[in-house]
Amino acid sequence: MRYSSGMDEPTRDHGPQPLDHMMTQWQLTNHELVTASAEQLNHKQVQKARSGRHLTLHLMQKVTRALNAAAAGRLEQAARPSLVAYPHRQLFNYAKNHDPAWSDPNEELLPPPSPPSP
Repeated sequence: MRYSSGMDEPTRDHGPQPLDHMMTQWQLTNHELVTASAEQLNHKQVQKARSGRHLTLHLMQKVTRALNAAAAGRLEQAARPSLVAYPHRQLFNYAKNHDPAWSDPNEELLPPPSPPSP
């Protein structure tokens, strides 16, 4: 019996993720996420997460913890307690219970946008 991929097969590529938008807003690079992570997280995993490759729940949670740590690192010490931790379901549009209408509770803590490069 031959295997052929059909149209009903779920896709493993989900397109750009809300994680990518959050990292852009926080002005974070993949390297900063890897550095902020206390767990084993590599650049390839972060790139897959941003681009929309399907990740396991465990890896989604690991990337989310790294984002929360990196975002906290961007804040002054006094502002860190007011940071609301991002849940994984809002950073990945294919996660269970993802809400597309969700708004960022940390909007006022975001750094000002950097000017475009010439």
